[in-house]
Amino acid sequence: MSEIQALPGAAREQGAGAVPELSVVVTLYDEAGTIDELYRRTVQALDALGRPFELLFVDDGSTDGTFAALERLHAADPRVRAIRFKRNFGQHPAMHAGLSRARGEIVVTMDGDLQNPPEDIPKLVAAIEAGYDVASGRRAARSDSWGRTLPSRLINGMLRRFTRVDISDFGCAFNAYRRTVVAPMLGSIGRQKFTKALILSGGASVIEVDVGHAARQGASRYSPLRLTRLALHVLAGFWPQPIQWAGVILGFTCSLAAAALGAYGVVYWIGESDFPGPLFLGAAVIFVLGVQGFVLALVGEYLGRIQREVEGRPLYAIEREI
Repeated sequence: MSEIQALPGAAREQGAGAVPELSVVVTLYDEAGTIDELYRRTVQALDALGRPFELLFVDDGSTDGTFAALERLHAADPRVRAIRFKRNFGQHPAMHAGLSRARGEIVVTMDGDLQNPPEDIPKLVAAIEAGYDVASGRRAARSDSWGRTLPSRLINGMLRRFTRVDISDFGCAFNAYRRTVVAPMLGSIGRQKFTKALILSGGASVIEVDVGHAARQGASRYSPLRLTRLALHVLAGFWPQPIQWAGVILGFTCSLAAAALGAYGVVYWIGESDFPGPLFLGAAVIFVLGVQGFVLALVGEYLGRIQREVEGRPLYAIEREI
């Protein structure tokens, strides 16, 4: 607390009146234990740049006292702004809430769990000032289990193909953007996951910047089921006409399987051998059902999107903003 109270008078004046050149948007969920360290390290990194800035914290319905800590920080430093959701709406709606309120010409986004070091913020800002629209954080030495990295590689490959943007780490939330490329996409950010992929799909120029990455403290919030849903979201959001393609692939595969089984049966019938029909029939049925299940899941993703659009439900509900 003493570090916050010792905030220089110049910094207080900056927060009170100056329009920020930099905005740092931080999404939080039950991060009360890291708030003070996150604030201290982020402010040190930004002070070194010597320009007006603001810190925008979005509390995604935490239950551990996260917002109380943010209120304390705001009282001591007016450069700190905070939003609290009424409940947990998810990382991407929280990102929209921060991006839509950011006033700086350069906007840095990051998670509040300190897996990415705030000390790397100047590297991202320098890349934007060099002329790029997006400085894409790349976790060069990623400290995650194979259960996280393997699905991540699959999703990154899909996004590279669908967006036609050749970067290696779409999932890293530690990035910097020129505000002019964020603003046109605000209508889709939050509804569409992978904010970086969405912005880059609009033609923004990008450079990858290596950033640090620490192992997460505690269990990951990305279960295998949630990662599978993310893959479906990528297909529905970035792959043009996936239902048609899925139908073509299903029909082609089933046709090949039927032809192969038919030929196999003819050969063994000619040779007067018993054909293991039930085994192959069962395998074929299971395979087709698996593909149909995937297609149905994809259809469900589309129907969910249509329902949300028709109902016009808001992305999130705000309980308090300071």
